[in-house]
Amino acid sequence: MSNAYDTKIGAFDKVMVAYGYQHFPEGTDESKALNDIIQNSLKAGLTFLSDQDARPLGSAHPYAHLWDNGKDPVEELDRVMEVRSVALKNFGERNIKPGAPMATLEEALVPVYFFHRYQAEAASKVIGGLNYRYALRGDGQPVAELLTPQMELKALESLLKTVQPAALALPESLLKQIPPRPLGYNRHRELLRGKTDLTFDPLAAAETAADLTFGLILHPARANRVFEHHSRDARLPSLENVIDKMISATFKTPARGGYEGAVQMSINYALFTNLTKLALSKDASAPTRAIVTAKLDQLKAWLQTRPATDESWKAYNTYLAQLVIKFQQAPDEFKQDVLLTPPPGQPIGTTEEFCGY
Repeated sequence: MSNAYDTKIGAFDKVMVAYGYQHFPEGTDESKALNDIIQNSLKAGLTFLSDQDARPLGSAHPYAHLWDNGKDPVEELDRVMEVRSVALKNFGERNIKPGAPMATLEEALVPVYFFHRYQAEAASKVIGGLNYRYALRGDGQPVAELLTPQMELKALESLLKTVQPAALALPESLLKQIPPRPLGYNRHRELLRGKTDLTFDPLAAAETAADLTFGLILHPARANRVFEHHSRDARLPSLENVIDKMISATFKTPARGGYEGAVQMSINYALFTNLTKLALSKDASAPTRAIVTAKLDQLKAWLQTRPATDESWKAYNTYLAQLVIKFQQAPDEFKQDVLLTPPPGQPIGTTEEFCGY
């Protein structure tokens, strides 16, 4: 790790310095020379976009992100999830110093458990994405291009892998190593919120992580774009198709038992909550709200007819079906749960960031 960071300036820095400070020989057409610097940088694959394009959760550019890595945001998400899986598998008491309270394992666990959060944010921008530039007339840059169906569906598939019980359930061996916090070690903002009072809550952790992914996919701006883009190119996934795939990857997978089943319920509830949130959002377009409302009605019908031998699953399916009915009967009065938010994750600082790629 001693050489983890490069100490040299990058190609983008060299372009900016050349453009801003280069002295040209006498008689040079400076305007043309400066334009040549920009044109050569574009030919080299360097493009500039700013924070306004990278930071919003509902933004659309498939390559402008904060805190991500890799050349392809979706392939990098798959890689990050593999790294995360290995890290969680090996996680344990060696992740804290000898003599530290075992409860402080939670401090070390949070960044590992949410290791994928910003790469998931990057991958989500491929869904309903738009490949655009700060193009000028005649500069030869692409202006505003829709993505391919393959790119969008690949992104959705990878994102749905992040909300599988196998990805969000913590090993039993690890759960046995995290006791309630001792006197003098109060809970703070860098820890997971839970619903089990003093004890660590692995189901709340799963619900929070699932909510992160579902909230990105079903962001109103993104859902509106998915609808719009499909109307312009029928080959692109429709909003109906996106929601169907989400429901198929969660609710319609075989009901598991035990702890994994409990995690599955937490994941399903996070999706249900995000669907109702989108259906009620004032930022969602009328067609978007109509489609989500129709999908909730279909989900209700499926929940009411789904056979279940396990009593807890019967109760769970009935409860969610009743919530959909309440939503349908009085949407303006529907009391929607606010799911637990994850701990802060972005680097803290005052430096102005920009995104060049």
